[in-house]
Amino acid sequence: MSLYIEALIRADVETVWEHTQEPARHQRWDLRFTEIDHLPAVTGEPRRFRYATRVLPFLTVSGTGVSAGEKRRPDGTRTSALRFASAHPLSLLAEGSGYWRYVPTGDGVRFLTGYDYRPRWGHAGALADRVLFRPLMGWATAWSFDRLRLWLERGVTPERGLARAAAEAGARVLCVAAAGVLGGPVAGLAAAAVALWVPPLPGTPAARRCLRTPPARARAPRLLDRLPAAATRAEPQEQSA
Repeated sequence: MSLYIEALIRADVETVWEHTQEPARHQRWDLRFTEIDHLPAVTGEPRRFRYATRVLPFLTVSGTGVSAGEKRRPDGTRTSALRFASAHPLSLLAEGSGYWRYVPTGDGVRFLTGYDYRPRWGHAGALADRVLFRPLMGWATAWSFDRLRLWLERGVTPERGLARAAAEAGARVLCVAAAGVLGGPVAGLAAAAVALWVPPLPGTPAARRCLRTPPARARAPRLLDRLPAAATRAEPQEQSA
């Protein structure tokens, strides 16, 4: 099952394009990546890039991809498509593809993505993906989209958005713990239910603000069909102290 995320961002389409296509800005708001870098361009070929995600303080998983974009379309929308792959043995994600659409409206820009990937590790990897990894990827994408929205609409930088989310989550955990200590298990469970139900503050990123169900007409752009497969050469295992 492919993933679909959509957010309405009250900004002009050029601003949204710049903050999603420029690697230095993209890696600031997207929780899924620690680093994104363009590789040297080759004339006549789509743009290639390298991405990395810090899984643990001492472990970074990396991969490569290829992308292309259509900045000027007759209907005023914009589209970018990509294929990506990771040969890192600890990466559950083996290879995949996806797209971004930018649809100007009277209220802003409908910024949406659809993507899918093939997990590795056989049946065990497929089970881990279905039960844990795919729901986590969907949540992380939606949370990141709302983080971007707050940056462009309210001026809440990605770093401040993350700090607010951590502080708010910590406060909710403390309230649940206090209810459990003072009122017992039943009070603790009730407090946990309330903590999960109450929406985050307006300036705190939240995945629940994004649309997660694709419209019936949603489909991948033709641009994706023209992209070659991403390189699958082994990526060096990166470690840091």
